Amino acid sequence: MNRIWLFLPLVLAVTLGVVFYWGLGEDPSELDSALVGREVPSFDLPMLGDKEASGGPEILKGKVQLLNVWGTWCAACRVEHPHLNRLAEQGVPIVGLNYKDERGAALEWLEERGDPYTRVIYDPEGSLGFDLGVYGAPETYLIDAEGIVRHRHVGVVDQDVWESDFEPLYERYRKDG
Repeated sequence: MNRIWLFLPLVLAVTLGVVFYWGLGEDPSELDSALVGREVPSFDLPMLGDKEASGGPEILKGKVQLLNVWGTWCAACRVEHPHLNRLAEQGVPIVGLNYKDERGAALEWLEERGDPYTRVIYDPEGSLGFDLGVYGAPETYLIDAEGIVRHRHVGVVDQDVWESDFEPLYERYRKDG
């Protein structure tokens, strides 16, 4: 009976090894989202540039667009931002969700780096981010003309991610809508 206890660490090590091995093959930017295929959650939040204006899910309807979650505190957002500017110049509509940030810092960021957004939702408490299931920034969602989430990407959207993940879906939903 005492010999069985000698094999317990070996069994635990093998079990952990198998679990970690399965996890190595997972792409962290491909996190499942319960929202894919569902409407954007209801919200009523102020716009970043206008403290008096507010908006809800209706601003994410009417055309196929991206919803980009960003913050001035996010280092990866600095990497992503120039590509978002290029997409906006190409006519891709992008709504920003300024997540858990300071209004002044966010306005300064856009003035210095360019503003690729058609609108920016200001979410200082992270309430919409929470409802979307945001893990952090940047995260980008493809929203169809009816306000349905069609795709989610966690991490930087660069040219490769745009061409492989977003552009085919963007074009498909633009044609369907």
